[in-house]
Amino acid sequence: MLTDDPQKREIINKRHFSFRLNLFFFIVFGLFSVLIIQLAILQFVEGPTLSAAGSKKSTRNVKIAPIRGNIYDSEGKAIAYSTSTQSLYFSIPPNYKTEELKKLATEEATRLVEVFDKYGDSAIKMTVEDVIMQMDLGFRLNTISTPRRIKSGLTNEEIAYFLGNKSSFVGLDIMEESVRHYSQDTTAVQLVGYLKKFKGVRENLDFYGEKAQEKDPQLQYLEDEEVGFDGLELLYQDILRGKNGLKSYPVNNQEVIVGPVQITNPEKGDDLYLTINRGVQQTTEQAIMDQIKKISTSSLSAERAPYAKIGFAVAMEIETGKVVAMASMPDYDPNIWAGGSISQKDYDNIENVVNNGTITEVYPKYDSDEERKSHPSSLVPPGSTLKPLSVLIGLKEGLFTTDSFYNDTGLFTFGKAGHEVPIRNAGGHVYGPLDPAKAIAKSSNPFMAAMIGSRLNQKYPGIEGVDVWDKYMKEFGLGVSTESGLRMEKKGSVDYYHEFETASAQSALIRASFGQQARYTALQLVQYVSMLANHGKRMKPQFVNEIKDSTGKVVQSFEPVVLNTVDLPDAYWNEIEAGMGKVGVQGFDGVSYTFNRKTGTAESSVKGRTADNGVFIAYAPADNPKLAVAVIMPDGGFGGWSAAPVARKIFDAYDYEIGLNGIPGKAEDVAASTDTDAADTETTVQ
Repeated sequence: MLTDDPQKREIINKRHFSFRLNLFFFIVFGLFSVLIIQLAILQFVEGPTLSAAGSKKSTRNVKIAPIRGNIYDSEGKAIAYSTSTQSLYFSIPPNYKTEELKKLATEEATRLVEVFDKYGDSAIKMTVEDVIMQMDLGFRLNTISTPRRIKSGLTNEEIAYFLGNKSSFVGLDIMEESVRHYSQDTTAVQLVGYLKKFKGVRENLDFYGEKAQEKDPQLQYLEDEEVGFDGLELLYQDILRGKNGLKSYPVNNQEVIVGPVQITNPEKGDDLYLTINRGVQQTTEQAIMDQIKKISTSSLSAERAPYAKIGFAVAMEIETGKVVAMASMPDYDPNIWAGGSISQKDYDNIENVVNNGTITEVYPKYDSDEERKSHPSSLVPPGSTLKPLSVLIGLKEGLFTTDSFYNDTGLFTFGKAGHEVPIRNAGGHVYGPLDPAKAIAKSSNPFMAAMIGSRLNQKYPGIEGVDVWDKYMKEFGLGVSTESGLRMEKKGSVDYYHEFETASAQSALIRASFGQQARYTALQLVQYVSMLANHGKRMKPQFVNEIKDSTGKVVQSFEPVVLNTVDLPDAYWNEIEAGMGKVGVQGFDGVSYTFNRKTGTAESSVKGRTADNGVFIAYAPADNPKLAVAVIMPDGGFGGWSAAPVARKIFDAYDYEIGLNGIPGKAEDVAASTDTDAADTETTVQ
């Protein structure tokens, strides 16, 4: 209730004013207290973090790409190696019209050639046209913003000149980089692989897509860095690459360097020492090319193969899985990839040979796709080389015994009456009574069809029989990955299921029994024949003996890996060995070692004709197997004539370089030469 007394009203107003004033000062005091606390937190708690962040913002980091590790053969000779070099790059300046750019390029190219001739390495000659081509004015290889490499391996005099006269050139810069070199003898080029620019492959390969998300500065890839795209260069990318270096320098708000530069040196990648023996590899490559030339022009009807253009071979140690030779021929010079890219014209020239035909499907070079379709690829049926395995399956399934006989009349038929399908021997041969070993030696198709394919179908009617066959194939490495780890490796092409669906299980099994209805790679065949030699151990192919760091210290070694085993009685292995030891073959006259083998003439149905492919598998020595070899000559005709002579040269090369009996032939040559020299010296003294 309000009062009318003025004195009382004044007293009440003073009390309210005093209360509001005190409340105001209390609020102000509280706000200042909060502010002081926040300042204390900022200085003593968050201060170090904010200081570091501020320092980071004023520091610029430039990654330094590492030097890539080298790749050596089994004797320590370089196949692929990297060097650090200074390179001259040209960047197309913006806002230049086409004619102005051409004029600028011509003027600069002319001046550059003068500098190269005066200060550069006399062994490296470049013309004005060469320089203009490297400038890539037509954007064949690069976008407008990508610097173009003009020349690598600048001399100190060239570097000094360009640094001292940088302002007189447009768009030129000197960069330090790692350059990949490959041996001029093109050793195992498709196995070793090649490099491409990281920015060009990160969208194509999932492996590099994941690398693009890397957070560790030492492992982050540079856009223009060259990385492995195929073969061992890709398979061992993480090991070969090494780690980035880092160049750090402080800058102010105007990006001017305001302090000393700190450099963390890059770590060089580790080196690979391969299982590939250069002597055996070179012999294998040359043997294939010589054989292609020979059979394509031979006057002998049994040897003549006019369509032969390509060949493939793999040699693998039986107990270790070490691949000592892997040849996909013809090959090419991988130095064409220098800089991580090539022109479309250059790629068109090597497109049919760049991939590894021992693990994937490649074709010879033809003028048109239509012509290509009339010829087989590197993936061919095993043909009669599968017959030792067919006999093992027959023995294991109890379809016959080692003492069983079959009378080969030269013909076996199957199918409905009036619609019988004939199975004949090559050349219409009639072999008479055959036990399993002799059936292998004579390569009897009727034996395989009647005793294995037909009987397996009777024991396991329908799809079950095809599944049983497929199980055995996969146990011996056919139709499954060899586990090599190489990019683009194929598992082969299994067609017996298709035959089952379109014809019958009986047809699928009978045709598969003598090597049709599937296609395999050379690496699969060498893995298979090594299992025949070691009695059932499927070995993982090994390409690397050991890995060493830049100081030569071994950081990783490799042990043999058994992928799976097949247990069979010794009598079964002995039976197929007896047959393989008597197979007739060309090109092995006068060998000093024993060997077991199987020839094959595998038929491929291609557009308009049936192609005969030469296939050959073997291992030596027969009694103590050391080396397995598989050779494929697409369109090569009879395997005994086309593929076997190549294998002979491979065995001889291995015997000389490494030794089928453990003693290299070249060591014996050296010893004999030393004894002769000693004798000559003794005679001279007398």
